[in-house]
Amino acid sequence: MTEPQAAAGRRPANLALEVVGLDCVDCAATLERVVANLDGVLQARVHFTTGRLEARFDGRSATSAAIAAAVEAAGYGTRVPGAATAGAAGPRIVRGRRDAMTLAAGVTLAAALVARLAGAAGAQQVFLAMTIVLAGQGVARAAVTAVRANRALDMNVLMTIAAAGAVLIGEWAEGATALFLFGLGTMLEGYTADRARDAIRRLTALSPRLAVVRRAGGDVQVPVESLAVGDMVVVRPGERLPVDGLVVRGTSAVNEAPLTGESLPVDKRPDDAVFAGTINGPGALEVEATRPATDTQLARIVHLVEEAQASRAPSQRLVDRFARVYTPLVIALAVAIAVGMPALTGEAFVPWFHRALILLVIACPCALVLSTPVTIVSALSSAARQGVLIKGGAHLEAVGALRAMALDKTGTLTQGRPIVTDVVVLDGRAADEVLALAAAVEARSEHPLARAIVHEARHRALHVPPAIEFTALPGRGARSLVNGVPVTVGTRATLARPETLTDSAATEMARLEGEGKTAMLVAVNGVPIGLVAVADRLRPEAADAVSGLRQAGIRHVVMLTGDNAVTARAIGDRLGVTDVRSGLLPADKAAAVRDLVLVHGGAGMVGDGVNDAPALAAATVGIATAGGPQIGSDAALETADIVLQTGDLSRLAYLVRLGRRARRTVTVNIAFSLAVKAAFLALAVAGAATLWMAVLADVGTSLVVVLNGMRLLRPERAP
Repeated sequence: MTEPQAAAGRRPANLALEVVGLDCVDCAATLERVVANLDGVLQARVHFTTGRLEARFDGRSATSAAIAAAVEAAGYGTRVPGAATAGAAGPRIVRGRRDAMTLAAGVTLAAALVARLAGAAGAQQVFLAMTIVLAGQGVARAAVTAVRANRALDMNVLMTIAAAGAVLIGEWAEGATALFLFGLGTMLEGYTADRARDAIRRLTALSPRLAVVRRAGGDVQVPVESLAVGDMVVVRPGERLPVDGLVVRGTSAVNEAPLTGESLPVDKRPDDAVFAGTINGPGALEVEATRPATDTQLARIVHLVEEAQASRAPSQRLVDRFARVYTPLVIALAVAIAVGMPALTGEAFVPWFHRALILLVIACPCALVLSTPVTIVSALSSAARQGVLIKGGAHLEAVGALRAMALDKTGTLTQGRPIVTDVVVLDGRAADEVLALAAAVEARSEHPLARAIVHEARHRALHVPPAIEFTALPGRGARSLVNGVPVTVGTRATLARPETLTDSAATEMARLEGEGKTAMLVAVNGVPIGLVAVADRLRPEAADAVSGLRQAGIRHVVMLTGDNAVTARAIGDRLGVTDVRSGLLPADKAAAVRDLVLVHGGAGMVGDGVNDAPALAAATVGIATAGGPQIGSDAALETADIVLQTGDLSRLAYLVRLGRRARRTVTVNIAFSLAVKAAFLALAVAGAATLWMAVLADVGTSLVVVLNGMRLLRPERAP
């Protein structure tokens, strides 16, 4: 059925399932085809690295139950993502009937070895036959499913042919050993893959299943999914918060480490934002829900991580293309050796047939295919636990290759909350009068510097006279009539006659700007009467973050700002940034980033995710800081390739090092996989390898690359 036909009847539906027992890449491909071939299924995708099945179906000839039944008929278990059992006890080594049969085969194989040592040839043959049946039935069943679904030779098919061939030429011990080792390796691969998948399950499990809601008749416990915006949720000490919301009553310290990696609890009081999945401290809180359970920051983060894990990094796409060519070539070589070499050399058929069977095992590129995805998934999951959201393996690899990084100043390197630092009088008036006149003009402006002036006037409890005829002067300041007199606040360019600026006033402006402050003139009737200096405080970690980037291998750090050159240079000196580009509008920042990309072959851009959107889009990797009261703000989550949830700039160096580690790990895995394959190809053709040795090499290589990739699940602690 085509999608338009389905739409004419019933709207297509979506299904997501966790697949239990998915232990190889070939198995994932086969299961995907099995589901895709069901009547009424419009689209199916099985992600081996996450153990997740996603299907789209018409809802008539295909149903959720029918799809789940097909998965279970193929030999796998199913469960709804985020079910209470997910990750509760961690991955189990024995996860299904096939694993149990493999362990039983190990017992009979050991019994065959004992019988051989005892000289009981008949008993040995019986135990070997039992081993082949126990270890081989799951492989054979999977092989039949693969041939029916994919019309392709996956590892199960190749192993079945190899084992059957070994039995035909009388190599029962070799066939039994190979099947057992293959089953054992597949079981261990599934176990290690489950450990990697458990990272996303732990994220999902952060949110509690039930919430206590305050109703007219008292407190009622309800499922989290039933919560609506506006519900009043009661959170007792030590409980996890079930929703995103605002504190209405109570004070407490909330542990936000599960979402951000921050070790210190954050104090919360009325009107503060809190987030699902965080842990309440000693005080009870009443929280008004501001989002439904399906749209909390935690839910959005889980969705982003799942999408990132399911995406394919460039190195993974390259490996997949190579594997599609490599496997048929080696199979063709095996057929040529089995058929052609006895005819060409005149030698016996059996030895060459034996070598061909070994080549069939070597033809499977399992280790090579696994070399990238497990590494990428491990790194993405680890970063998420540190409060760094990376939207896919491509961005992780890209950040690991960066040599240049641009950082926006306001709101990124600074706290984004400017304050008045100085009021300088130029004509003998009182400082408070100068500030009050400036506040009168700026009262109707939304500019951050204007808000700082108004806030300072209120803080000093000054009388601010009313102003009329407000006029904004873009890039220069603002003008209003105050008590019938024109008052201007802004740069020297706002003066009708710049020559009225005295030498002493110019000296004061230069002094303030040299201290990294923005100095604004206050003029009455075009004559300067004073200066108001405003400064945005640097983030405490900003200087160390710049230093950390250089230590992590970023050779060129650039600061981008709309400030004047003198102020920008002063701030750059305090941060240790030598390349400071000032007086930039948003379009200018984007142009500067494009220039860095051309010069350095790629560049990152760090900004707040809103005003810096053009520059973030122009960068090779856009990194948004989403600190402040909104963990992972919506704009930042949607704009950037990578999000620093708390806005902590110290995460930047950690991010770059993680990207470099991931790239190195992928390179090592690919090189190791290719080297082992090449070595055993040579040994097989030379007749120096056995079937069980080839299986052991294939399984062993797969386990090595998986375990090497999983090392990124336990990265260095972000500073």
